[in-house]
Amino acid sequence: MNRTSEPTRNLRIGIPSKGRLSELAGDLLRQAGLGFRRQDRALFARISGLPIDLTFLRTDDIPTLCAEGAIDMGITGSDLLEESDARAEIRMRLGVGRCRLAICVPEDSEYASAADLDGARVATSFPSLTERYLARHGATAHLVSLSGSVEVMIQLGVADAIVDLVETGSTLAANRLRVLDEIGQYETVLIQSSTCHDPTTAQRVVRRLEGVTLARDYSLLEYNIPRKLLAEAEAITPGFNSPTVSNLEDTSFCSVRVMVPRRDIIEAMEKLEQIGASALFETAITNCRL
Repeated sequence: MNRTSEPTRNLRIGIPSKGRLSELAGDLLRQAGLGFRRQDRALFARISGLPIDLTFLRTDDIPTLCAEGAIDMGITGSDLLEESDARAEIRMRLGVGRCRLAICVPEDSEYASAADLDGARVATSFPSLTERYLARHGATAHLVSLSGSVEVMIQLGVADAIVDLVETGSTLAANRLRVLDEIGQYETVLIQSSTCHDPTTAQRVVRRLEGVTLARDYSLLEYNIPRKLLAEAEAITPGFNSPTVSNLEDTSFCSVRVMVPRRDIIEAMEKLEQIGASALFETAITNCRL
């Protein structure tokens, strides 16, 4: 009797099942051409046209499940990866969901450094990161581990300080808290298991997501410039490799098309206008390969 071989399993990618990070992950995948449809609150979905299955999971479970090989790749926060101490490789930083983990104390408290927290009560959803941070500063605290919001724990008398993610700082101000120190900066990352069974498809996923994340950093700038000033214009906008230069009907002018870092686009347009460029306009790039 012949033994039937086990069918090849699709690449499994774990993404958050709900919340803001779930929306970010879904948008990124779709922009990268990794389209899917999730039926109601189904736990699985298939990527269209590729041997990839999506699994919808708790965000903080994704690092552990990736390290254990239950999923091949995952989208999660680098803060959660560090907190779990899971052995999974960061394949790429996705440039979204940026935040900082900070230790916060009451505005009117006398705490001046992390060392002052020795013996204090600290509430946090990140006990491992907090413990390591305090140890580096020679402090040992009583950690109150919580899974939800911790900003009100000082007012409730549960803690003397908190360690939490900080984005704008408005929540801290509302609760009359100040940042004592910043533990680290974090963002959304794509991670991969050391036992990933389909590295080829995994690399395709990485390249597609790179196309989206890189596109966010660049704009396409087009302008007309007198040909005699082309070298000066190219010094302002050298492009990724070099600009695309086209002839105009008026041969004393040429048209330039070039990729410019988005953060530099306004300044570049101003400098080009000053030297004589005209008809300048910016076009957003939604996907690219560099």
